[in-house]
Order: sequence, then structure tokens, then C-alpha cells
Amino acid sequence: MTESVFELAPKTEPERQYYFMENASVLIKKREEKVGHHLSFHVTTFGCQMNAKDSEKMTGILTKLGLDEVAEETAADIVLFNTCTIRDNANQKFYGHLGTLNGKNHKNKNRIVAVCGCMMQEKTCVEKLKSSYGFVNIIFGTHNIYKLAELICLYLEKNENVIDVWDKPADIVEDIPAVRKYPFKSGVNIMYGCNNYCTYCIVPYVRGNERSRDAKEIIRECEKLAAEGVKEVMLLGQNVNSYGNRLRNSIGFPELLREVEKVNGIERIRFMTSHPKDLSDELIEVMKASSKICKHIHLPLQSGSTRILKAMNRCYTGEQYLDLALRIRKELPDTAITTDIIVGFPGETEEDVNDTIDMIRQVKYEGAFTFIYSPRTGTPAASMPGRQSKEWIKREFDRVLKAVQDESRLMAGRFLDNVEKVLVEEMNEQDDKLVTGRMSNNLMVHFPGDSSLIGKLVDVKLTEYRGFYYMGRIV
Repeated sequence: MTESVFELAPKTEPERQYYFMENASVLIKKREEKVGHHLSFHVTTFGCQMNAKDSEKMTGILTKLGLDEVAEETAADIVLFNTCTIRDNANQKFYGHLGTLNGKNHKNKNRIVAVCGCMMQEKTCVEKLKSSYGFVNIIFGTHNIYKLAELICLYLEKNENVIDVWDKPADIVEDIPAVRKYPFKSGVNIMYGCNNYCTYCIVPYVRGNERSRDAKEIIRECEKLAAEGVKEVMLLGQNVNSYGNRLRNSIGFPELLREVEKVNGIERIRFMTSHPKDLSDELIEVMKASSKICKHIHLPLQSGSTRILKAMNRCYTGEQYLDLALRIRKELPDTAITTDIIVGFPGETEEDVNDTIDMIRQVKYEGAFTFIYSPRTGTPAASMPGRQSKEWIKREFDRVLKAVQDESRLMAGRFLDNVEKVLVEEMNEQDDKLVTGRMSNNLMVHFPGDSSLIGKLVDVKLTEYRGFYYMGRIV
């Protein structure tokens, strides 16, 4: 490949990327001739469902190049890490993982190592890779994952490490190939980025401000997925309730749900995540009238204390949150509510934790992700005073966790003896005579079956509740 190949590349997307996919596949074949075997790849994903969706796109690109996907990263010729930086321990986990890959038992001088994702939007992380992990060949961020083939071309042509991290996002690029983990369900990005700037959260800084996809593109993707046999879609965004706010002549999220519901073949619609400040009465009414929208709302609380919520910049009070949650309970009684809770935020007191526990007991969540606050460099909360001792935080965390477990055990168990529709997702990991699936409310069910059921919606009698999951039988 000569410099003119880059000069001849189309200027428009996605045509430019398909051009580089063709050229990269030629370079891959030349490399295969050099090393004497067919090249393979492995993608390791850290973090959220947005990252998982990004990894599906990059897997699609690598497959388009003619590479074979392998299960073990140490066996792969191209290893791609899609990183998460939501908490500091996520960073440390990645560095340890990366170091192991280049350990003496796994060194491969011909291996190409690429790192992308949220960590790479932090300059200190990029500098650390450059100084301490020189075997990393390609570094890029969250805003240009669609450019993977172009970056591989650049590396293979020049045989020099490539760093391409953008400070700000550009236009959304559609029609990038993807390989889904499941043939019967799929995530669908409806927006990217976040405008909320919670004081503890790094996401707006690494993923940029909100950008909504055009509704027609979202519907077109759902129709394509349905034609491929997908039964369940999950609409993804950092705050789905604000979908369309900055898009000219756009519909809002409730109307988008109505449009997705019209897609023939799609039988279930999920969404993640809802910000309490933007969840509307219209959304509740749409869910109430729908036969496809799943009976599950993930509604992050973070704290039951209005004082702490203000310090977090959550833009709602404890009273407003409770009013919303109880309205959902009243209007959508069969809908499961799950949440996120942070313990140990700077300045938090025992009284604040008591407010959180009181909220848990009033809302009665079916489940909660409960975290100890982790300072993130670059966020306002990282420099806030008043953080309690580790011993205090551990004690209060245990109190919150017990309250969650007590309430969720009762609420999640209320469906015993019901017959529920279950989407079968996989064979059970512990017992090969059982299959595992999820109800509309996202609760897990195990019941007798074989692999022929995977991807099907079946009626299951819930015969036993075992604390956070059910046993059942097909009826």
C-alpha cells in the first residue's frame, strides 16, 4: 500500500471505512503469508452495554477483514481491548489484564494489540500505555471506533504504533458491520453521550455530550434485526428519556417506543437507562398500553438523601424520586423496578444513609446494583471533602445491601405460581438438563429443556423461588 491509497480514500462515511476494510484485508493476507498461518482475533470488553454494542461493531469490522474470531485472547493474532473507566478499579483491572497478556508465557512478537474505549479518552491513561506498555500498537477512543479498519491499515502500512484519540465526537456513522453475541436479541444505540454531569461520573467527559440518532435509522436497524430473526431489542443510551432533545424535528422517547413497537417480528422491547428527572407520564402511559415493552424499569437512585443528591448534581430530590417510583408502582403494578445506589459519597452521614434505606423500603426494588463510591480524577466529587473512613463506609454499605436484599427477596418472589413468557437465552451453566431465560421483568428462570429452545419465547410455570431467580417448567 502506498501513500496514494490513503489519498484516494473516499471522504464520506461509511464509504471511507468500507474502502479501508478492503485494503486492510489485502494487508492481512500479506501478513498471513509472512507468518505462515491464517490470522485470528479476540475482543475483550470491559464495562457497560454501550461498550458491548461497540465491541459487536468492531467484531463485525474484524470479521469483514477475513479474520477468524477465537475464544482465547492469548491465542489471537490481533487482540482488541475495549476499556471502561467508570471506576478506578476498572482501570487497575485492565492494566493487570494487559500485563498478563504480555507475560513471558504469552509473548508473541507478531501479535497486534489494540486498545480503545473510555479509558483512552483520559490523557493520563494514554501516556501510561506509551510509557509502560510499549507493546500496544493501536490506541483510539470512544468517538472513532468505526475507524478500526483504517487504523489497522495505517499500522500495517507504516509498521509504527498508531494513536488516534479525539477530544470531541463527530457525526454519527451508520451502517458499520456488526456481529451480535446472540442471534435472537440485540442492543440498539438510540443516542450517545450524556449531558447530566453528575459530579461523581466520568462518562460525559469520555463519551461527550448527548447525540441522538435519527429515528428513521433506528427503525431501519430494528427492521433489519427483525428480518435476521431478532425477537428482543434493547434501546441503549446513557439517558434514554432525553432522546431527541437536541435533534431538530425529532420525536421524543415515548413516540420512538411506539414506532419500534410497530416493527413486525420484534416481540420484546427493553431500554436502558432512565434518568429519574426525565421519565415522563407519557412514557408510563406508553408502557401501560404496550404488549411488547418489557415490564422492567431501571431507575437509578444513587442516594435517598436530598442533600447528597444535590451534591451529586442529580437534579431531583428524594421526594420527587419517591413520587415517581410510587406512580410507576401504581400505574404499572407488574413492572419490576431496579436501581443503582452509591454508598460513601463525600460528606455522607449516617442520617443520609438512613434516608437511602428508607427509600429502599418504600420503593421495594426487585434488585439493585450497590456500589462504594470510587473517586474519579477529573470529576468534581473527587476533590470534595468529608469522605468517611473505610470502616464506616463498609458498615453503612452492609446496612444498605441488607435492606436491598430483604426487600428484593420479597418483591421478586411475588410472581411465584404465575405462568410467564420466558425468552430462553442459553443452556444452564451448572446443569446441562436445564435452560436459562428471562421474563419480561428481567428476572431469571431455570427450567428443564434442551438447546432447541434457545431463542424461543415459551410459557413457563414458576414453581419455586430461590431468592433472585426462579425454577419452573414449560406449560
